[in-house]
Amino acid sequence: MLGWFRALMPKDDRFFELFARHSQTVVAAAVALEGLLRGGESVQEYAREIIAREQEADEITREVLLAIRRTFITPFDRSDIQDLIQSMDDAIDEMNKTVKAIDLFEVRRFSSSMREMGSTIVVVARLTAEAIPLLRAVGTHAARLGRFAEEVMRVEDRADELHNLGLKALFREEGATNAMAYIVGSEILGHLEKVVDRFEEVAKKVNSIVVENV
Repeated sequence: MLGWFRALMPKDDRFFELFARHSQTVVAAAVALEGLLRGGESVQEYAREIIAREQEADEITREVLLAIRRTFITPFDRSDIQDLIQSMDDAIDEMNKTVKAIDLFEVRRFSSSMREMGSTIVVVARLTAEAIPLLRAVGTHAARLGRFAEEVMRVEDRADELHNLGLKALFREEGATNAMAYIVGSEILGHLEKVVDRFEEVAKKVNSIVVENV
């Protein structure tokens, strides 16, 4: 009876608008991170961009959490809405942590593995931004949303491979002669891998929403 009642009641669509805004903010941060990993004099400029985008994303997340409390009928389960926006926010938070590590150690040159991982982050961010609006009509787009999860997992596998290759290269180049360079490089690689892992969590949450609502 409750499910029938919920189906008839009008739902607040602002959640989808907020999800879309957040996903576009994450894409902007991912593009800035890719630019940062090219190194050189622009590192600090890109770092400021990522920090600003992370703050913007935090504000959108707060809007979503407030809307959950104030909305009578939500498009889908409240806990799913909260988990989805927080998993999206975790991705950009991890980008911010990457920037903090780079700033702390004043890194200005990045390995090919780091640069390629930056590109994979842009790929999963854009996949997410394309998929999130489809939740507005989850039944209609169930198959596409399922493919989204599969695509993100393939990218995550590649990111894991790049992380391992990056660590091996670091060890060959710095392991025996410059322990600090190895430690710093491995920390940055670890953060970049975690960014992609956070997007995998977003994909899993989307998949869960599809299963529960189709």
